[in-house]
Amino acid sequence: MLAPKPMSRVLIVASRDQAVPIVQELYRENLFHIEDYVEQGREGYEGFKIGTPLEGATEASTELVKVRAIENVFAIRGEDIDAKQKLSLPQIRLRIEQDLPGIEKEVGELTGARSKLDTKVKEYEQKIAELEPFLEIPVDLALLRGFRHFSVFAGYVTHDVSITVPHEMQVVKGKDRSFVLVIVPEKNRAEVERLLQDAQFQAVTIPEENGTAPARTAYYAEQIASLKKEMDAINEKLAKIKEAHTGLLVACEEAFRATIEQTEAPLRFATTSKVFVAEGWVPADRTQEIGAALDKVTGGKVFVSELPVDPLHDSVPVEYNNPSFAKPAQMLMDIYSRPMYTEVDPTLLLSIVFPIFFGFILGDVGYGLLLLAMCFALRRVFKGDDARQFLVVLRNASLSTIIFGILFSEFLGFELPWQPIIFSRHLNIGGAEVAGHGPAIAELMVVAIWIGILHITLGRVLGMINHARQDHGKHRVKAVLSNFGWITVMWGIIIAIWSMFAMPLMPDLTGLPVVAAGLSLGLVAAIVLIVMGVIFIARDSVLEIVELPTIISHVLSYARLVAVGLSSVAIAMVVNYMSIGMFIGPALKNFSIISVVLIIVGVVVFLLGHALNLALGILGGGLHSIRLHYVEFFTKFYKGGGRKYIPFGMKRRFTED
Repeated sequence: MLAPKPMSRVLIVASRDQAVPIVQELYRENLFHIEDYVEQGREGYEGFKIGTPLEGATEASTELVKVRAIENVFAIRGEDIDAKQKLSLPQIRLRIEQDLPGIEKEVGELTGARSKLDTKVKEYEQKIAELEPFLEIPVDLALLRGFRHFSVFAGYVTHDVSITVPHEMQVVKGKDRSFVLVIVPEKNRAEVERLLQDAQFQAVTIPEENGTAPARTAYYAEQIASLKKEMDAINEKLAKIKEAHTGLLVACEEAFRATIEQTEAPLRFATTSKVFVAEGWVPADRTQEIGAALDKVTGGKVFVSELPVDPLHDSVPVEYNNPSFAKPAQMLMDIYSRPMYTEVDPTLLLSIVFPIFFGFILGDVGYGLLLLAMCFALRRVFKGDDARQFLVVLRNASLSTIIFGILFSEFLGFELPWQPIIFSRHLNIGGAEVAGHGPAIAELMVVAIWIGILHITLGRVLGMINHARQDHGKHRVKAVLSNFGWITVMWGIIIAIWSMFAMPLMPDLTGLPVVAAGLSLGLVAAIVLIVMGVIFIARDSVLEIVELPTIISHVLSYARLVAVGLSSVAIAMVVNYMSIGMFIGPALKNFSIISVVLIIVGVVVFLLGHALNLALGILGGGLHSIRLHYVEFFTKFYKGGGRKYIPFGMKRRFTED
């Protein structure tokens, strides 16, 4: 906790004939994070080259492409599939030989036929689009083509056109433009073209059809309907294939992917004609285990050694080391940045404080229950690990929301039967205070400020720990004292304020005796702390002095915990007043036919209003809670930029080795 999992650097050396069992065992153990070998004249690796793939890589890649092509047809994603039964590798090999070629052939034939039908449908739809302008022209389209002594114009004009030469014209009026069909003698073609151009004429091609436009459109519509029935039949067949073989397809993909990763592993090793060398990282508590496993599968024909680790200079991969309840918050950490190997991992703190901030903001039993129900419902929809972790984070936030709703005595903006246990957030909306008490806004603001003071102080303390771990010599002392200086400046400012003003829920130092120059003991102590802190900060970096005003802004930023929460309460109470006080209540007092309409309107306002407020509450509660961590908290101690620990292997879901 509060630190990544300790890692050991492991060296593996063996003859090339042992590559297959070693690679297979490493993959099975899923512990060894491979350090890719790069040919750059590395000391101790003279004469070594990057290895070549093991036998079977090309065949597995070809089969994987085929399987993924079938999965794409069915829109199958492994992470969205629940693993019902695992297939053993012998079972998969047997079914790959017996079933997969037939599935591939049948799916290929069906998708090819569907593609041809779809092309035909689009062709007919294009013909219908070409016929559309002529739907109200009662003439066989064949009669509009093939003239030698007449010219035919068809198209759209934006305003009326007057033709003075002998002609036949049909006009179909439209909202913004009209469709015209004009037949004129060939000798008058140029004059008519000029008149039409003056009317902003846009020509339309006369379809190569025989019969009237409505008749041909009806014909093509029938053809499209018939083709779509055929496509529906094909889709039903594909759906049956998908239902019958989804488990096999995802298992085949997993098996082929595992084979490819194993056969391509030597591309990451250093090799000669006789031996190969692999370097990588293993969790420190599993080093002996992996050495024993390799020794067993090779009959002792492998050399495994633990290399010295320099945490400050080696790029050590980072694996989280958190209790189970904190693991979902690792997703929020990865969004920001994974911690470096040598720094404090704040995931545990984030997993505790984030739900508290969220609940403090939203703080409503009704909204919390709705959010909790939504989390459980979405678990049926989202199957991926990241989505599941996010839903667990939201679930914890919803539980916190319910707890704070009980403390605030809030349920969808209404007051619960008991008085608020901590502070009231009920506003004077609707003309009267709720149950004779008003909101304790001042007290809530002070609580938010206290939260900010303690949260930022903790961040600076963690900053001192990080610098003590990561820095050396005089710079370490300066960096640690600089972080301590930020703490003393902040607390000096706070003590100075306490010494000058009496505030609720904060120590009152205004009564301390005057020591010198009209300054009380509290002010003197505050000045000493501020001056000492500024000196410590300046010793590390003089430029940091210009950042001193951010102390106040960062502390005051925690007031958003109250401000955003009060806005949610206000919206909820306004929705209740509008739906019940303005529509439902008056309608029930003087019930009539119109009252039914008013009640329906009131219910709609109630449901839509609270749905919108819940959405805003989730968005605001989540964004502001995580912002206080990312901006106000992490910037005091956290750098991030750690390299993710990616062990060679996979957690099999559909196959078993």
